[in-house]
Amino acid sequence: MCGITGWANLDARTPPPDGARELLHSMCERMVHRGPDSEGLLVSNGVALGMRRLAIIDLNTGEQPAYNEDKSVAVILNGEIYNYRELRKELAKKGHSFSSQSDTEVLPHLYEEFGDAMVERLNGMFAFALWDARRRRLLMARDRFGEKPLYWGVFDNTLLFASEPKVLLAHPAVHTSLNLQALRQYLSFDYVPAPLSIYQGINKLPAAHTLTLEAGKIETRAYWRLSYETKQPPPSEAEAAERLRELLAESVRMRLVSDVPLGVLLSGGVDSSTVAALAVEASSEPVKTFSISFAESSFDESSYARAVAKFLGTDHHEERLSANLAANLVGDIGSWMDEPFSDSSLVPTYLLSRFTRKHVTVALGGDGGDELFAGYPMYRGHRWADVYAKVPGFLRNGLVEPLVRALPVKTKNLSFDYKALRFITGAKYDRVTRHHVWFGSFAPEEQKRLLTAEAIGASDADVYRDARRMLSECDSTDAVEQMQSLDTQLYLAEDILTKVDRASMAVSLEVRAPFLDPRVAEFAASLPADYKLRGRQTKYILKRAIADSLPPFVTRRGKKGFGVPVAEWLKGKLRPLARDLLSPERVRRAGVFNPEYVTRLQDEHERGIANHRKLLWTLLMFELWHESFIETPRRIETSVTSKQ
Repeated sequence: MCGITGWANLDARTPPPDGARELLHSMCERMVHRGPDSEGLLVSNGVALGMRRLAIIDLNTGEQPAYNEDKSVAVILNGEIYNYRELRKELAKKGHSFSSQSDTEVLPHLYEEFGDAMVERLNGMFAFALWDARRRRLLMARDRFGEKPLYWGVFDNTLLFASEPKVLLAHPAVHTSLNLQALRQYLSFDYVPAPLSIYQGINKLPAAHTLTLEAGKIETRAYWRLSYETKQPPPSEAEAAERLRELLAESVRMRLVSDVPLGVLLSGGVDSSTVAALAVEASSEPVKTFSISFAESSFDESSYARAVAKFLGTDHHEERLSANLAANLVGDIGSWMDEPFSDSSLVPTYLLSRFTRKHVTVALGGDGGDELFAGYPMYRGHRWADVYAKVPGFLRNGLVEPLVRALPVKTKNLSFDYKALRFITGAKYDRVTRHHVWFGSFAPEEQKRLLTAEAIGASDADVYRDARRMLSECDSTDAVEQMQSLDTQLYLAEDILTKVDRASMAVSLEVRAPFLDPRVAEFAASLPADYKLRGRQTKYILKRAIADSLPPFVTRRGKKGFGVPVAEWLKGKLRPLARDLLSPERVRRAGVFNPEYVTRLQDEHERGIANHRKLLWTLLMFELWHESFIETPRRIETSVTSKQ
């Protein structure tokens, strides 16, 4: 695991500027947390490649950049290539020679054999940049699901790239502004989906895409898409369960390869417990598992993690915390999350990563299981929304909605009143909008009240256009599979994996996701839809595949998120911070939000007549980012004059 950065001039003959090596080093310094072990630099005509390394494979000779035999191809990699041993053997048979045992070194040789199609042969989590000196050509790529990030932009005829935006901001050519279209998407989704970033002129390379720069021309291309076309004839349930277990076992086995200590993040849910069980079966040594617990019962799952660990016989480690003490971290989020991000589970994910890093350098997690096997309650919610839509309008508007709005306001994790209100708020929209209103924060009508006329006029109100396009490109006609496809490209890539990458990399921990092995994902997608969601039972085939290896309660439990008591924090521990950052004076000065509406949200929440935790948390996370990356000596001027 590493952080990568660099640049390539649109005119590849351009000599390096004065102080180029020092500048590249200063950019790398901004991501030492991603790679505390060493630094690698390459500066030449037309190109500069820099990286920080967290040594995982081949600790002694695995430095980067990695080269082919004559050093005409150089590569820097963030991530891991899990099938590098098989690729290495194949390449050696073709006459390639290697100087190290690292996974990175297979990439320049693979490029020599297959060109850009090399990415189709990789099984891993990765973002890499490859420089072909003969052709004066840059190739960059991200893995299929977007486990590893890659940002880029063109400034002063130079393409700059990095693992994190803050690294790009260290380059003197980068002058950017607030991207209002990205802000609209952040308010809707809780994150900024690729290809946009919150900074005007800085883009994200989407998952499963390559970018090439050659002869001054930049092109991006998708190289993979998950297909939901069911194989005919489909396997029986018994055959599907057996094959799924085999694929998951192999995926876990591949991700246990490490030259440093390794463990498993364990919540006690189906996904993480599956990974732990298969790791125990594959390992010749006791498997270390890690969890955190909270004193507040409605947010605590530690008893389930302990029970699974005891059943599996793992070497279990648990840290007990007070959720109120966790609130002390919130004020620091803006300093290391250089894009606004309002998934509050970032806080416990960071705490778990910090605790785990005290013991190991690599951890396996259960991310991806919900998207691949239809684990989210929203999938069933769409069916209920279709039924609800058939209720006469006068009953919905005159009876049901007033009753829901009159429910006593609770602040427990996913309380009934909160879920009921989110349901009716989203139910009136089309499927795509409804889905993201349930997942996200500000519904379209709420954005109209929140944003100033200038901000609305300078951005496109249809924030769900790309999501509708993604839905139309799905090759399944099943409504649930269409939403799975959408969540895989949006929520998984841009929320879950971004959260895990940033929280774990902040403490130099590498997290691997066995569910996101392409063979596992492609097999899951090819199964009939009712193998995944059957009636009220989510993850049906996964639970059948793993049932014999886990205690019975694991497959019977409902889904519970990794939550923290945000609603209570905003009334107590975080009230001074929120009142300061969201004060009418500050909000009015920024010119983006309506201060009266923001104050109303705070007043209603603090008085207990409404639970606005999602909306207020989203605004607070934006303001923390704004304070750290806008209100700084290196000022980024906010622009409300250009549309996307």
